Amino acid sequence: MSPQELKHALQSGLLSFPLTDFDSELRFDARGYAERLEWLMPYGATVLFAAGGTGEFFSLEPGEFYDVVKVASETCRGRVPIIAGAGGGTSLAVKYAQEAERAGAQGILLLPHYLTEATQDGLVKHVEAVCKSVKIGVVVYNRGSCRYSAETLQKLAERCPNLIGFKDGIGDIEAFVNVRQKLGDRFAYLGGLPTAEVFAGAYKAMGCPVYSSAVFNFIPRTAMEFYNAHAAGDTATTGRLINEFFLPLVELRNRGQGYAVSLVKAGATIVGHGAGPVRPPLSELKPAEFEHLRELIGRLGAQ
Repeated sequence: MSPQELKHALQSGLLSFPLTDFDSELRFDARGYAERLEWLMPYGATVLFAAGGTGEFFSLEPGEFYDVVKVASETCRGRVPIIAGAGGGTSLAVKYAQEAERAGAQGILLLPHYLTEATQDGLVKHVEAVCKSVKIGVVVYNRGSCRYSAETLQKLAERCPNLIGFKDGIGDIEAFVNVRQKLGDRFAYLGGLPTAEVFAGAYKAMGCPVYSSAVFNFIPRTAMEFYNAHAAGDTATTGRLINEFFLPLVELRNRGQGYAVSLVKAGATIVGHGAGPVRPPLSELKPAEFEHLRELIGRLGAQ
């Protein structure tokens, strides 16, 4: 898949980032991961992100990272494109990107670099190095310490033909509108705030109709129902689901640091598709929180 074909795939449909399966000893469970992908694919996500944030990229060793992307690429080949996470300092991000390409990924989601903030000139050099290290498409993730100005993205768009997407996980309306107006159709634009369904309507109004769904990992039918209603302008359905499920889910998510991942793994366990525990420094939900999540999922009926 060429970068431009991947860009086209990213411009419509629901996107998601599968959990990474671990066994009780916190080792990568390749068989469980492949079975997870086989379960999720028929629900109709347009693109899947392997070893992304919800896939605990930050906890994977380099060899495990290759294995995760390889399993995803082989399992989904010919059915759903795979974009792999890559991150860390520039030399490390380049190596991750090259390993993802070698493992068969169709694209890269370039996650934030590291603890220290960076200048815009530094971000240009960072992204350019990653883009030039591979032939596949690259999507930058605007989140945390990694904040791209519209001017930086314009420079990168001119220098890096395979830079095809901008995913926003910050929610700065002014900054996003500035990027969207200056870059136009040069990029595919993705909503990437946690529990993206809550923000989907606002992002659509800003020219970003596509988002990545975490809940697709445990309530894929409802995730697709929400996306289809969102795409059709059915605000009655989206409003009902936001009130009945997503806002209570956000309240639960906000009870603990890192719960954006822990909650999703707990949800997968509740619906019978467990992916094992989260790795430290993430923590599991407390028992009462787990039961609260079970009750929220139960409101939705069969999944």
